[in-house]
Amino acid sequence: MMEFYNAIKKENNLSLRFCDIKNKEKNMSFRFCDIKNKEKNVSFRFCATKNKENKLSYIFNIKNNRKRNMRFRRFAIICMMIVLAGMTTYQTGPECVMAKDDDVVTLRVCNWEEYIDEGGWGEDETISLSEKDIIGENPMYEDFEEWYYDTYHQKVKVEYSCFGTNEELYNMLTLGNEYDIVCPSEYMIMKLMAEDMLVPFSEGFFDETIEENYYIKGVSPFIRNAFETNEINGEPWSKYAAGYMWGITGIIYNPEEVSTEEASTWKIMTNEKFHRRITIKDNVRDAFFGAVGAVKADKLTSDSFINDPDYTKDLAEEMNDLSPETLEMVLAYLQETRDNVYSFETDSGKADMISGKVVAGYQWSGDAVYAMDQAQADDFYLNFAVPKESTNLYFDGWVMLKNGIKDDAKKQHAAEAFINYISMPENVVRNMYYIGYTSVISGGDSDEVFDYLNYCYGVEEEEEDVVEYPLGYFFSGEADDTDYIILTQKEQVDRQLGAQYPSQETMERSAIMRYFDADENVAVNRMWIDVRCYNVKNVPVYVWIIIVISLIVAAVFLIRGKIVAKSMKK
Repeated sequence: MMEFYNAIKKENNLSLRFCDIKNKEKNMSFRFCDIKNKEKNVSFRFCATKNKENKLSYIFNIKNNRKRNMRFRRFAIICMMIVLAGMTTYQTGPECVMAKDDDVVTLRVCNWEEYIDEGGWGEDETISLSEKDIIGENPMYEDFEEWYYDTYHQKVKVEYSCFGTNEELYNMLTLGNEYDIVCPSEYMIMKLMAEDMLVPFSEGFFDETIEENYYIKGVSPFIRNAFETNEINGEPWSKYAAGYMWGITGIIYNPEEVSTEEASTWKIMTNEKFHRRITIKDNVRDAFFGAVGAVKADKLTSDSFINDPDYTKDLAEEMNDLSPETLEMVLAYLQETRDNVYSFETDSGKADMISGKVVAGYQWSGDAVYAMDQAQADDFYLNFAVPKESTNLYFDGWVMLKNGIKDDAKKQHAAEAFINYISMPENVVRNMYYIGYTSVISGGDSDEVFDYLNYCYGVEEEEEDVVEYPLGYFFSGEADDTDYIILTQKEQVDRQLGAQYPSQETMERSAIMRYFDADENVAVNRMWIDVRCYNVKNVPVYVWIIIVISLIVAAVFLIRGKIVAKSMKK
């Protein structure tokens, strides 16, 4: 039987890890302690055994590959004394079976379809960065199982499944399906928080001194601020949710057919110039957001509104306005949109743009990058524009469910470790390459994520039409940080790079859509039904008169027929 204690990270860069092993048949016990100082390349290893006669024996070794470190040696000796003291009470200490085959933590993960690296890369897909080569050979959740055992000496089995929409996931949960960790979008995270369905992260998850806490050490300052400042029932998102991917909404368009100015407004949806040549998202939240931007365009783009000290707060309120007056304006605009667009779509918009069937479309930035990549492979170039009124900042994030975790400390530890594993910089790169979306991880002390960005979009200064593209706001939290400036082709500002990592100027006019409560949901869905079906309020009076007369005539003939039938029987 083996008990394994996780590494303890100290401020002086020392780590302590030890494990206990018992052999009941031979009545032997063994304690192993491993201490490392990565900065000074020093390691200390201590082993102690206790046999059935209760006799202790031990060996220890201190190794310093550079120079003797007296402070570390003193620390190591103290740790050795702690280990020896613990051996005297070892037989009555706690036991945690970890090496047995039947001791496996089952972690049930539910994620969006095609939203994690599934492996199977070819050799030609290897990403060669300055520090290492990155390639996905196996599904990431299988690699996690191996890493978790190597790191924590505990076996874990991931049961991985997928969902198609946030609503589908919610229905699965309410119908009794049990998962430990899921990855909904921001508004569903808010809903799950409001309904008290989530487990908060442990305090240890936020400890930046623990080496394996890749999420909290690597999450972008920009994203971290969003999760810490947005609340549900007085509690920040960050207490219950860890970001995964993020993006914005905008218009993908064919620059040969649509100008940048025409694509840079939500009003394009009703622009008759593109009659039946534009698509819109077939879900109420995205459609509502774009429509609000269009009907309030004059206000949202006025100097007085933009220059107001409370612009960010006011913008969020305007884009989440569910007043009856706004709903009426949105309904009218979306009905006009319905008569102008080629289709309401969920996924087909990418193919329609790539094939040239349409010239513009409402699109999520991640899918826009995919469409631009696919079109470019055929020497067909598409652009991405962010409407001047506002853009929707969206997230997908990991949360732990009460009905899955059920106060199981091992499950929670495995769930938190899963988040940390996929937040490891090299795994962030794997996921971004595989699925095309942008990770919330900037990398912390590691430059691998930024190196990958340079790998994808960076060019030499000597090339033509080169511009500087600053991303300090995302990678370090400092807008003027010169360490995070990419030299790139000018066209990339309006193409893949601008969609995948929007500029700070773009993000300043972004707003997060909050979730709708029960009453708001009823009002919004009623409006959406009138958009996607038909609004009876728009039926002319004369049509109603004809309908009523027709019903009366039909009733008269029906009654007359029954009277005639009775008389014939007599």
